[in-house]
Amino acid sequence: MEISVARKRLEEMRADLDRTVSVLIGEHHLVRGGGAEPGDAGQNLTEADRNAASVQAAMTHRAEVLAALARIDDGSYGRCTDCGGPVPEPRLEARPATSRCVPCQTKRDRRR
Repeated sequence: MEISVARKRLEEMRADLDRTVSVLIGEHHLVRGGGAEPGDAGQNLTEADRNAASVQAAMTHRAEVLAALARIDDGSYGRCTDCGGPVPEPRLEARPATSRCVPCQTKRDRRR
């Protein structure tokens, strides 16, 4: 993938994630806010938990995007962070923030 195209896609992803986190945090405050019926407390807690998990997932993805942008800046974008081999173009096109080739990512997933 052309580096300028990758940078543009990653910057767009970062902006989208920033907006998503802002919206989710705003919803979190609404869910935590007062005025709910006492019987709704359990539902509000569940919604707040789901919201917190969504914020955490978005922040994790944002960190991956920022790391990919840093790899572009240091010239290592498109190289696997584990083995140093090339990350295939189709993988970078599908997941521009990826840091590993398929075999290394598979190994990492299995260890989890």
